[in-house]
Amino acid sequence: MPYDPDLANRLRAILHDEPGLDERRMFGSIIFMINGNMACGVSGDDLIVRTGPDRRAGALAEPGCREFDLSGRSMNNWVLVSSAVLGEDEELLRWSRAGVEYAGSLLPK
Repeated sequence: MPYDPDLANRLRAILHDEPGLDERRMFGSIIFMINGNMACGVSGDDLIVRTGPDRRAGALAEPGCREFDLSGRSMNNWVLVSSAVLGEDEELLRWSRAGVEYAGSLLPK
């Protein structure tokens, strides 16, 4: 399933002035990267967020959040957030910040 262009545009508007921002298409999704590290993106109608190992369990406990499963294999540092809980830009901002913070904590590639 192609990614939701409206959600991608909302995310792009939030992230537009992030230092080191780049966007790429991968896995049929659009991924936003910070200094070469994947931070967040859009897959289908859902937001992909790279939480890192310390925040993943807490993220999965939130409404509308589930494991990111790529071809039957769980991605340990990632979650999917349903577009149903992203109606407000504040929620999209909160989730995208989590991905940007984690990606920004990694060494640049």
